[in-house]
Amino acid sequence: MKKRIFLTALTALILALAWAGPAHADGIIIIDPPPDTHEPINLVIKYHKVTVTIEGQVATTHVDQVFVNESQWALEGTYIFPMPEEAAISEFGMWVDGQKWEGKILERNEARRIYEDIVRRQRDPALLEYVGRNTFQASIFPIEPGGERRVEIEYSEVLPLENGLVRYVYPLDTERFSSKPIEEVSIHVDIHSEQAIKAIYSPSHKVAIDRQSDYRASVGYEEYDVLPDVDFQLYYTVSEEDIGLNLLSYKGDEGEDGFFLLLVAPKVEVDEQEVVSKDVIFVLDTSGSMSGEKIEQAKDALRFVLDNLNPEDRFNIVAFSTGVRQYAESLRPASERDQAEHFVWELEAAGGTDINRALLEALGTADAERPTIVIFLTDGLATEGVTETERILENVADAAQSNVRIFPFGVGDDVNTILLDTIAENHRGASAYVRPGQNIEEEVSTFYAKVSTPLLADVEIDFGDVWVRDTYPYPLPDLFAGSQLVLAGRYSHGGPTTITLSGVVNGRRQTFTYEDVTFRETGGPDFIPRLWATRKVGYLLKQIRLHGESRELVDEIVDLAVRYGIMTPYTSFLVNEDVDILSEEGREETARREYQALATPAPASGAPAVEKAQEDSGLAGTERAGGGTVHEQVKQVGDKAFVYREGVWTDTTFDPTKMTPVKIGFGSDAYFELLAVRPEWGKYFAVGQYVIVVLDGTAYQVVPESEGQDSVTIPPTATPTSTPVAEQRTTTIPASSSSSQSPSGGLCSGAGLAILLPLVGLIPALKR
Repeated sequence: MKKRIFLTALTALILALAWAGPAHADGIIIIDPPPDTHEPINLVIKYHKVTVTIEGQVATTHVDQVFVNESQWALEGTYIFPMPEEAAISEFGMWVDGQKWEGKILERNEARRIYEDIVRRQRDPALLEYVGRNTFQASIFPIEPGGERRVEIEYSEVLPLENGLVRYVYPLDTERFSSKPIEEVSIHVDIHSEQAIKAIYSPSHKVAIDRQSDYRASVGYEEYDVLPDVDFQLYYTVSEEDIGLNLLSYKGDEGEDGFFLLLVAPKVEVDEQEVVSKDVIFVLDTSGSMSGEKIEQAKDALRFVLDNLNPEDRFNIVAFSTGVRQYAESLRPASERDQAEHFVWELEAAGGTDINRALLEALGTADAERPTIVIFLTDGLATEGVTETERILENVADAAQSNVRIFPFGVGDDVNTILLDTIAENHRGASAYVRPGQNIEEEVSTFYAKVSTPLLADVEIDFGDVWVRDTYPYPLPDLFAGSQLVLAGRYSHGGPTTITLSGVVNGRRQTFTYEDVTFRETGGPDFIPRLWATRKVGYLLKQIRLHGESRELVDEIVDLAVRYGIMTPYTSFLVNEDVDILSEEGREETARREYQALATPAPASGAPAVEKAQEDSGLAGTERAGGGTVHEQVKQVGDKAFVYREGVWTDTTFDPTKMTPVKIGFGSDAYFELLAVRPEWGKYFAVGQYVIVVLDGTAYQVVPESEGQDSVTIPPTATPTSTPVAEQRTTTIPASSSSSQSPSGGLCSGAGLAILLPLVGLIPALKR
């Protein structure tokens, strides 16, 4: 039989949210079960490499993937890869026996039939979120045991620019599609912009950012032995203003508060006269426990700070053990760094740890007229002088002036996390921990590179006519060149407003005004609510750890954890089915148990204490919507969370004591027709075969086909996209009369090796 490849271009059948754009998902391999076996057989994704170049607003994405057949059978199947609606494919290639094959375009309606047929036969709803996406199809001969198939795709798209904000999405959800973790996953994005790039932000992945200039930047993500479970999202803002400010907002059901994300970023390249002169005081623990490699790394970190002082900066060094030794009695100019390095070279580790005296002497040299950064590095508990944590905190509070920012570094696990974290919180700094095996010099130098050029201190934001609340981080940090502020919060009513940003520059308060900023009345990026909730949970956990337990705080943590599916050591109850957390009574019982568990204060030092401090700080400052420990029994889709209960994926907003769900048979005609009327609901029904989800105030339950209702009534607002607004009406969908089928197989257990890849379209000309 002649080898052949068919490619299909489809027009989107799903009405995407106007701002958020269409959902995406990574390549899916669906395999025909070999003869004499009924077990699902999956291909392995060997590697997945993505290179993206964004020139202006045109993004060109090159994808390189290799699939391997590690089974004993020759396998056929289907590979599906949705893409952006207005992308244009410039290259598609598959290698068969060393030869690259090209493809042909097929008609669009066939793709939907293929999607629905797979869902019906496989009894797996995972494809529902892709129904109606722009897609190709390609069929090839079986892959022999041990054989590979390499796929390369290149496509271009115009990224929309809205109020200075650009969004790029790459489909990377492969959790269900590979038989084992992928050896290598990498995404590299080069951004070249005609306007200055300000904030660069990914709500989905931890990325490394390299800013070459105000107009060029690179973003990198790389992991090994991983099963990605979320699409890669990247936002960046462009503006020629000294400080760029951009807003993302989301508002769901009517009557509920909205959520927002504010991105504030100054320019990267700063004129020398714009740099704020600062003072840096390095407080270094030289007690006996710092001897050896630790003291040498700490001295290297101190030399790095000295070498990177700005010309108008001043500094001092306070070394402490049983006693305290200062480099100078007062702050010295940056030009004196060579003499100071000799002082550093002579430091030796010996004696005890007098933290109180060291901090007080350091703060005594601070100047109230200049921004002051205190870098406090210690590897142990206070053993000399004042050793009580509360007294040290009180003394530091009395001695520190309002312009002082203290940044503690705990080295190793034998540190007082309560002391270090509280000092940082009270004095608008941030604590960090250098765990055993980590390099002190690398951690401190990385931190100092971020704060070496202050631009705006004592930052305040006025939101004008829109009332906002519950904003995090709190208090607001200072702004430094090349840094950015990511502020999450809630608001009651949307609409246009003017936002005013103010702060202190060289002793004078300056104001920056941003007009015509709009908070959405409906819709928007649905990752924002969970990002806000994760930050708030981290903040509340930190308050409990530092200031003691409170039933009110525990109640709030439980409610947020249930609503948004946030897994932490305190919220393991999400996967414990002995209490019905979906009911109000169940959550109250859970909060009571958790409160009792918190009644015993956590230890302040030791490895568990340091790990807890890092976890709380990580949640409180997270920039990713997937914050919190991931668990196989908790899934997050858009602004909803689902928990797996008694074989059903259940929306955490569903209250079984107050709601009676509408039952829809899985795979029935009504099931698919409902999704044709409300295609944007597909992502929720794709969570699993049996689902309970609350949409537009109604609970829908997907049940075996024979148990579904005879008809399903869709509210007037839920009309097909082709129906004019003036003709909107209530739609009744009949249920299928076909017999029930028992669940079997999985996403990777049926169909022919074909490649369904997203759309082919022309890129509209950029409007300049």
